[in-house]
Amino acid sequence: MAAHTLRGLCRPRPGLALLCARFSQQPAAGTEYRSSHSLDKLYPPRQDRTAVRITEELQPPALDIPMARLTVSYSRSSGPGGQKVNKVNSKAEVRFHLASADWIPEAVRQKMALMHRNKINRGGELIVTSEESRYQMRNLAICLDKIRAMVTEAIEKPRVVSKETTQKLIERVEKMNRERLRQKKIHSTIKQSRKADFD
Repeated sequence: MAAHTLRGLCRPRPGLALLCARFSQQPAAGTEYRSSHSLDKLYPPRQDRTAVRITEELQPPALDIPMARLTVSYSRSSGPGGQKVNKVNSKAEVRFHLASADWIPEAVRQKMALMHRNKINRGGELIVTSEESRYQMRNLAICLDKIRAMVTEAIEKPRVVSKETTQKLIERVEKMNRERLRQKKIHSTIKQSRKADFD
């Protein structure tokens, strides 16, 4: 019985041999393992200029953020992460000097300084943080997305409200005020009627 079981275990399996052969192959030269959370996978470099030109015609061009001009630091996060939350520096902090950031247009920089003055320190650095993820690179990518969103928000022109819309809004506010005063008067009358007359 034991010899029969041993013979069954030692029988060659074609699927197992194929799997062993696949893992025994050497990786190609120049290839290395990259996590799905690595920065070059989250933000792949632009290579095909024709494809980039086609996408730029369909949508506004994405802001190219020079990583060399940013100061990136990591610290311990208070966000999600389970047991790793107090052991791993997963919180990302990105800062750059806003006034000297020549990769952003001057007018946009001035508008960003007004819109996000609570995120600018005394040294004039705009600070963006993220601790949403448990991965460093994903938090860094979120910070870069936040910077892009700030620039896009500053580029957008404010909507011009027409005179008709303005007039409708004024009429609506006046109507609400009249109704509020009417309800206040009714309430005052009710309270006056409850007072006892001792004369």
